[in-house]
Formats: sequence, structure tokens, C-alpha cells
Amino acid sequence: MHDVYFILLHISVVLVSLIMVYILRMSNKKQIHYVFVSAIVFMLIWSTGNLLEAYIRMLTGKTPMALVCFWYIGICFTPVMTLLIGIVFGKTKINFFKYYIYLFIPPLVSCILVFTNSYHHLFFVRFSPINSEVVYGTYFIFHSIYSYACMVAGIVLLMYYSIKNSRFFSKQSMLIAVGSIVPLVVNILVTLKLVIVPAYTTAISFSFAMLCIAVAIFRYNFLSVAPVALHTVVDRISDSFMVVNEEYKIVDFNKTMAVTFKGHFPIYRNKDLRQVFKDTCLIKEDVNLISAIEKAQKEQVSIVFEKHIEDNGLDKYFTIEATPIILKNNYLGTVILFKDITQNKKDIATIEEKHAIMMEQERLASLGQLIGGIAHNLKTPIMSISGTVEALRDLITEYDQSIGDASVTDEDHHEIAAEMNTWLDKIKPYCSYMSDIIDTVKGQAVQFNKNSTLSFTVNELIKRIELLMKYELIRYNCKLNTRINVNYHTEMYGDVNSLVQVFDNIIMNAIHAYEGQQGTIDFIVEKQGEDIRFIIKDYAKGIPDNVKGKLLKEMITTKGKNGTGLGLYMSHSTIKGHFGGKMWFESAEGKGTTFYIQLPHRLTA
Repeated sequence: MHDVYFILLHISVVLVSLIMVYILRMSNKKQIHYVFVSAIVFMLIWSTGNLLEAYIRMLTGKTPMALVCFWYIGICFTPVMTLLIGIVFGKTKINFFKYYIYLFIPPLVSCILVFTNSYHHLFFVRFSPINSEVVYGTYFIFHSIYSYACMVAGIVLLMYYSIKNSRFFSKQSMLIAVGSIVPLVVNILVTLKLVIVPAYTTAISFSFAMLCIAVAIFRYNFLSVAPVALHTVVDRISDSFMVVNEEYKIVDFNKTMAVTFKGHFPIYRNKDLRQVFKDTCLIKEDVNLISAIEKAQKEQVSIVFEKHIEDNGLDKYFTIEATPIILKNNYLGTVILFKDITQNKKDIATIEEKHAIMMEQERLASLGQLIGGIAHNLKTPIMSISGTVEALRDLITEYDQSIGDASVTDEDHHEIAAEMNTWLDKIKPYCSYMSDIIDTVKGQAVQFNKNSTLSFTVNELIKRIELLMKYELIRYNCKLNTRINVNYHTEMYGDVNSLVQVFDNIIMNAIHAYEGQQGTIDFIVEKQGEDIRFIIKDYAKGIPDNVKGKLLKEMITTKGKNGTGLGLYMSHSTIKGHFGGKMWFESAEGKGTTFYIQLPHRLTA
């Protein structure tokens, strides 16, 4: 029977050595690898010491205590290393010198007491390579309690994270469970002397445990498996996400990520992120994934940027967020979230298109008003000029007939010429009036977004407003009472055409408020501190209370299908954005509405 254990001891030494070589040859080792190698080193000390002691005992019949002290280095430190494997397995990375260094004090004390046992016998009263013949000392109880506590804690952590990460009956969890329970059971049986076996039996059981744990962690890529419960949740998230480690290797990703990029980019676990998106805007451009990850890691904040991925047959817009995973100042990796905003982009484009159409409709409505005003305002001077032309034609005919007529005196000729001049003088104001209308209309035809930085006077502004609104006021039987209480030459700056459109819009609203009935509109210009205040007041039906709070903030109208609500909304934006002024109103249902516009100005010298 002892021969079987002896063979198993040889196997365990070889096995532990192979595991250590395998791990040392791995590239991109993490903290879990180094902790595991440290545990393997202590296991190798333990197993090798047992093996050497067994050979010497077979040759000499004696057990050298020096070898016992040597293998007890492994026995004392292996439970602590088991605990550290469980801790690092759960936390990925820890700071050894902050708290965990104190775990090594009890095993260090145990080693010292083993080395000096011949002076105090606190560890062994009598030692034997057969467990049933060993008589333990007083300190051995404390050593056993601490060792078993470390072993149980380490096993609990390994079991907890294995079940959390990959379900209870997965290969990983089963390997962790079997590998953890076997040495614990063997140690208890040996310590309590319930079985009679060689001392190196526990070393064999720990070697078996290390093999199981190594296969579970490294063969099945255990550290890269996210909790199943978490996967169930994140797979249902509409946004795509992936997790990369410090070497830019993809650790995990959700189902949405796989579906979104399927057929376009080869996304697999353990694949380098730089290779997945090689030669795309996510890597080549100045603002890219790698720079975002590095900045997020350095500043320990989330970095957000937007990308239009138009490569490998994919044509989508994404908001990309890189968030570092920091645990107690240790960088573990980065979560990269891809939020598909393609539909949002399309919706915004549609909204902008509709907004442009609404603005064009509003402009066409204003243009219709302008055309109506032009038709009315030009009709009178044109008819007057036409009458003048007819009168001149009659005078020309009369003059032509008078040639050679002896009865026509020089005084008659002078009289005909005087009448012609009189009619020509009448044409001049009509032409000047038409010229003013054309200049005003030409200015209003300028695109709304093309602003002029030239100055204008209050007189010029009022003149344009009255000229353009004259037809509408007559058409709707309304009267505009203008009172200017400032210097007519007060100078203002900005696009006078935009400002005229604002006032025309407010005056038209006041006209419509009378609903076809005769009405009066007061238009007052006054000085308010260093500013100029314009007041437009009607005495019509007023604005409903449920509309007041939204009127200048949203595109809302009280005209039903006959209005868009864009006029006042854009007027408010123009006053604030283009002139740096303020616009507000007061209204009472049944009493009327007063609009106030206050603008900065500068007076001429």
C-alpha cells in the first residue's frame, strides 16, 4: 500500500513541476499566475522534501530532521497561498503589501518553531513519517487552526466565484469543487489520525488540488467568464458592450455586440481589439478606441466620443464610451459601450428637414403678405403715373396741333410747357415712393440667416415697418398709432431686415387678434435706461392662460390650422441671438396683449 503512495508522490512531484513550467512559459501573465506559481513553488518544496526523506529513510532507516524542516516550509505556506489564490481569483488584482502581507506571519512563526523544535518541542513532542505515530506539541493546535482556516476560506472563495461565474454544474465549478475538497478531507483524516498513511499523503492530495485548479483557471479561461446572471441581463441590453483587459484583449461582450457587428468584424474572446478594428476609423483616426482607453485609464473617468463606422459593409453611427475598471487603484480593464445612434441621426435629419420646410412655409406666408402689400402700395402710384402720362399725352397732342397756328401765342406755349412740368413734378414723388417700396421689399427678401452688421436708425426702422404693414392694416380695417419718444436718429446695430420681420410678425398677430373687426394697435418707441424699448399693444381678445407659458419657448399657435407657431418662436430667438435683447409679453383674456422688445443701442454724435 505504501508503494502506491510512493509512486503517487513521484507523480505529484513531476506533475507540480510541469504545471510550474507551463505557467512560467505563458505570456502576458497576470497576478493570478504569479500567485499560483508561488503556491506551486511551496508545493514543490513540500513534495520534493517528502520524496528526498522517503529515499534517505529507505537507505538509512532514519528520517533527517533537516528535510522535515525543509518540507514544512511548504506545509506552512501552502494554506496561505490557497487563500491568496481565492482572493486574487475573486478580485483579479490586490496590493500584497497593504494588508495581505500579514497573512504570512503565522506560517513564518510555524517554520521558526519547526526549525527550533528540538529546544522546546512546541511543534512536535515526537515526529514520525507515519501519521499515527506522531505526537504533536502545544503550538501545533494553533498552527492547524490557522492552516485549516486559510484552506477553508480559500476553498469557499474559489467555490463562490466559480459558481457565480459559470454555474454550479459547469466543468470549471466541478474541477474547483473536487480539487478543493480532496486535500481538505485528506488533511482532516491525517491530522485526526483516522487513517494510517505516510506523511507525504497530504502533499499528494494538494498536488491533485493544484492540478484541478490550474485546469479550471487556465484551460477553461476561467477568469474571462462573466457571471451567468449578469450575462442574462446584459444580453438583453439594447446597447453593445465589450470588456477588454490591459493588453487590449477582448475578455467578454454581450449578445447585442455580436449581432451588431456580425458579418462585419471578427469579435471573439481573447482577440486583440486592435486586430478586430484594424484599418478602420476606430483605430486609424486621431480620436480612436486605443487613445480613449488610455485616456480613461490615466484620468480614471469615462471617455465619450462619436464615430461613424463606414467600413467592412457596416454603415452606422455610434456614441462610444470607454470606462476604466478600477479596483482599489488597480486598473483591471476597460468596459467599452457602443450606443447605436443611427436612427437618432436620421430622426434629427428629418426634424431639421421639417424645420426647414416650416421656415420656408413661414417665409412664403410672409412673402405672400409682402406681395399683397406690394400690389396695393404700387397700384396707387402706378395709376397716378398712368394718369400723368395720359395728361402729358394730351398736352403733347395739343402742342403738336398748335405748331403753325398763328392764333397760338408764345404765352400759350409757355402755359403748355408749365402744365407739362407740373405733371412731371407729380411723377417724382410717386417714383420715389415706389423706389422706397422696392428697397424695403428687396431687404426683406434677404435670407433669414444672412445678417447684416450695418447700422440703422430708429426712423429707418419705423419707416420700413409702416410701409410694409400699410396694406395689411387697410385690408383688415386696423389703425397703427406710432409714437416715437426717442431721437429719430438713434442708431442701432444688426440686421434691420430681421428686425423688421420680427415687428411685422407681432403686428400681424395683433391684427389677426381682432378677427376681422376694426381695431387699434399702439406702437411706442421709448428709452429705457441705456436701451431702446419697443411696445406693441392691441386691445383684442388676449392670449389664453394655458398658452402663455409656452408661447415663446415652443412652436405653439392660437390660430389653429391657420398658424404654425414658428413666427413668435423665431422672433424670440432672433431678438436674443442676433441682437442680444429681451422679448416678453403681458396679456389678459378679453383685454388685449402687449409685447415688449428691449434692445441695446448707440446714439450718433
